[in-house]
Amino acid sequence: MTLRRSILAFGLPALVLAAGSPALAQPTALLERPASAQPQKRAQSATAPHAMVAAANPLAVKAGTDILKAGGSAVDAAVAIQAVLGLVEPQSSGLGGGAFMVYYDAKTRQATAYDGREVAPAGASDRLFLDKDGNRLPFVEAVLGGISTGVPGAVAMLDMAHRDHGKLPWSGLFDEARSLATDGFTVSPRLAGMIASKAPQASAPDAKRYFTKADGTPYVAGDRLRNADYAQSLDRIARYGASGLLTGPLAQKIVDRVHQDSRPGTITLADLANYRPHSGPALCRPYRVYLVCTPQAPSGGPGLQIALGVLEHTDIAKRDASDEKAWFQFAQASRLAYADRDRYVGDPAFVQVPLNGLLATAYLQRRAAEIGERAGPVTFGLPDGAPKVGPDTTQEPGGTSHIVIVDAAGNVVSMTTTVESIFGSGRMVGGFFLNNQLTDFSFSPTDPDGAKAANAPAPGKRPRSSMAPAIVLTPQRKFVAAAGSPGGSAIQAYNLKVLVALLDWKMTPQEAVSLPNLVAKGDTYSADAFPQPILEALAARNMPLSTSKGEESGLQAVIATPKGYVGGADPRREGVARGF
Repeated sequence: MTLRRSILAFGLPALVLAAGSPALAQPTALLERPASAQPQKRAQSATAPHAMVAAANPLAVKAGTDILKAGGSAVDAAVAIQAVLGLVEPQSSGLGGGAFMVYYDAKTRQATAYDGREVAPAGASDRLFLDKDGNRLPFVEAVLGGISTGVPGAVAMLDMAHRDHGKLPWSGLFDEARSLATDGFTVSPRLAGMIASKAPQASAPDAKRYFTKADGTPYVAGDRLRNADYAQSLDRIARYGASGLLTGPLAQKIVDRVHQDSRPGTITLADLANYRPHSGPALCRPYRVYLVCTPQAPSGGPGLQIALGVLEHTDIAKRDASDEKAWFQFAQASRLAYADRDRYVGDPAFVQVPLNGLLATAYLQRRAAEIGERAGPVTFGLPDGAPKVGPDTTQEPGGTSHIVIVDAAGNVVSMTTTVESIFGSGRMVGGFFLNNQLTDFSFSPTDPDGAKAANAPAPGKRPRSSMAPAIVLTPQRKFVAAAGSPGGSAIQAYNLKVLVALLDWKMTPQEAVSLPNLVAKGDTYSADAFPQPILEALAARNMPLSTSKGEESGLQAVIATPKGYVGGADPRREGVARGF
């Protein structure tokens, strides 16, 4: 099988950044596309001189670009896109979920992290997912229970970011989503597949009711689906901001629904009304000649930064995507980073996260030195400041979406948003699904020796996340690239892949997101499709690849060029990049 292809075969021009920026020039040849990542009939990539949007559904992308064309900011567009995604892609994100965002201000050249992660209600405890005998609940039982739902934060986070960086009135950012909900939208093949899936949430009563037509048959691709309740919820949020969701009749509906049926939760009106998103400086760390900015803990930002820090002490940048040694280094750095993340990262308001130690150059050098010529056992390291914590038993399913936006002023949003699993908990209020985000906590709160897991549940605590939206800058803090992906715990590997492809292998965004995926965690190596010679070479390094069983990637990426922006969207999903 041919390992190399010229990028010209895909009609993708070589790209060079603006003067003074590290070059993303001379893209390397691309591996053969996996079957799931073959180029689709629709054009996923785009170039544009002024602004760019990349998101998981064309209807959402249109809503975002329309806002930008009307003079809106990147944050304005993010609000509009989230409102549409919650309607047309409810399996992944929505008004009842949470999000992390990194925002780049082109004028000040500062990167700010916004944290809209859900929180556990005041009535939660570290025994949240244990039965009366102290045994872990079956995962499906926990997901479908009211105990799985955390206080939603995505809308509150967007409200905060809009107050900081919005240009257009908040109330007008929901018009497109409201029209689609009222008049109906065409069910996409991906949504239809989720409706027909064996996921337990798809069979939950609320989901079955919503996705069943009057004749008793389920909605299929091409059907028109209307959601009057969603339009009414948008009307309230448009009028009152986040308080329209977290107080009043919608809040009461959330409380009532969470307290019903099996494993009722403890969310109260006070929990909802007291929710506050966070904002502060992004976690920006050097990677070669770049500066990579991600959210802080409890996001997946620290884990991604650890993986990049390890790879910086390898020669992966001198290799390319056709080199099996490059993928071996990639996988081993992933394993080391996952081991450290799983051991030490949790909500820093509750646990000591030894971030400085984990990202110290000397520590990363030591971890990189553990990468030999063959895969061997991997465990967590001992960075400076490491606390005594127990092992992690978090099970993290996927049901997430990513958005990248660059507005006409050069401001950038990279945002990952989620309801956690497919259709969240399967419970609906106001036309949207409630999250099952609390199942991102470790089900077993303590080690047999009594040491508490960093990601153990607690009242008011935010569960650890893998979401790691990234923005890349030059040393002078000029915008280079933005990227991110859904994918559950695999997000860290997906984001690492696209950053290595963009920054080290000099690929275009579409090439980078279309590369095969490789997720290495513990002793498990999963991938979608690689050429046979690479499979054989990795197996000889004690690294046999198995077919991935997890959520597919849904990568979005945008880079800056002298002529504007180039965007790419993952061919494994329905996303596109569009600009003007």
